[in-house]
Amino acid sequence: MTSIDANSTLNRFFTGLSEYVFHSHLGVVDTELIDYVSGLLVRFTRCETLHRIRQIDGKPTTEVVAMVVEAENRLGEARREVHRHIGDYTLFWSGIYPEALREMRGADSRDQFINYCAQGKRAYRIASSIEGGSRAAPSSLLERMSEQFEMCAYGLREIRREWERRDSEGDGNVPLVL
Repeated sequence: MTSIDANSTLNRFFTGLSEYVFHSHLGVVDTELIDYVSGLLVRFTRCETLHRIRQIDGKPTTEVVAMVVEAENRLGEARREVHRHIGDYTLFWSGIYPEALREMRGADSRDQFINYCAQGKRAYRIASSIEGGSRAAPSSLLERMSEQFEMCAYGLREIRREWERRDSEGDGNVPLVL
């Protein structure tokens, strides 16, 4: 899997939108949190990152329930990373595409009775409590992601509105001004 260059147009686009929305609309100046949210958007532009947790048979997990099972079967840093991914996954869908949740939690899904926000908060909290952690997601940041999950989901919805507004008005090439 290839990573997206930090200076790429996509990275600059999501970083600019995230800073604009979180600073201007929400009054949030937590740069570490904002950088994490914009990084999540960049990472999840790749389907293999969105569905990176695999079951024992190698198939990607697309249900939160299956991801939780996978997390509980892992130890240490691997367990922490699966819980972090659950937080990221639930935040992404709750924030960017909340209208898709109804279908994702359909009658034939094991996720039909779960609350994505509650699961995301729980997953970030568990990940923050597991020793280890990379510089990309220190425990203190994951704890804040748990505590501020709803605000981050709202911020992601505002980011989507802003990019859709810019697309519909045809000013997608105009730089964001903070």
